[in-house]
Amino acid sequence: MREVFHQSLEDLQAQLVEIAELVTVSIDKATRAFATSDVSLAEEVIADDARIDEMAVTLDERAIEILARQQPVARDLRIVITALRVSASLERMGDMAEHIAQLARLRFPERAIPKGLKGTFTRMGELDVEISRTLADLLRTQDLRLADAIRNADDDVDELHARVFEKVLSDNWKGEATATVDATLASRYHERFADHAVAVAKKVVYLATGDWAVDEEDIALAAEAQEQEDTGSGHA
Repeated sequence: MREVFHQSLEDLQAQLVEIAELVTVSIDKATRAFATSDVSLAEEVIADDARIDEMAVTLDERAIEILARQQPVARDLRIVITALRVSASLERMGDMAEHIAQLARLRFPERAIPKGLKGTFTRMGELDVEISRTLADLLRTQDLRLADAIRNADDDVDELHARVFEKVLSDNWKGEATATVDATLASRYHERFADHAVAVAKKVVYLATGDWAVDEEDIALAAEAQEQEDTGSGHA
């Protein structure tokens, strides 16, 4: 029975990785659709979001079943609770990718990126894809250095997000109302995508440390502690 139980826990973690990989595909397609006005790519993202939602619901149902049948404790309980919370964040990341794709579809055949902001949104998209790929690796390996990398990349996204708002609020901004709305919405979606990734990183740190109250500084400290522990083990 214990072997079956632990296999169930491993399956939960594998499902999280699978969902994270689907989210990576979605944000990659969404940012490319947004940059190039590729409506076919945008439609794929919008259609695929239902699969991410369905997988998140299935994972939640399995996690609840484990709680009810096995009544796990200690680290096993943390794994189940973390899986439930992470699936919710991954589902929201899929939603953010869908929203970006919807903007691309809405403005087709015109480009959704307002003039003067192409470089900024291109970089935000690259960072979000990088963050999502790193997140899948984090869920697969629980290497907290990856959690710290996500936190650092999120800082870069936040900076670009602020730059978009500075641009559209400046006296030099000549964009029409539609362009202003598109820029602020798209920037917010990119920023929230990265924020949810940081939320997942915090949950992985909780899994490793058992501490609910994880802030961004704690991610860096936990990554450093894990690296020192790994180095010490290597010398042993």
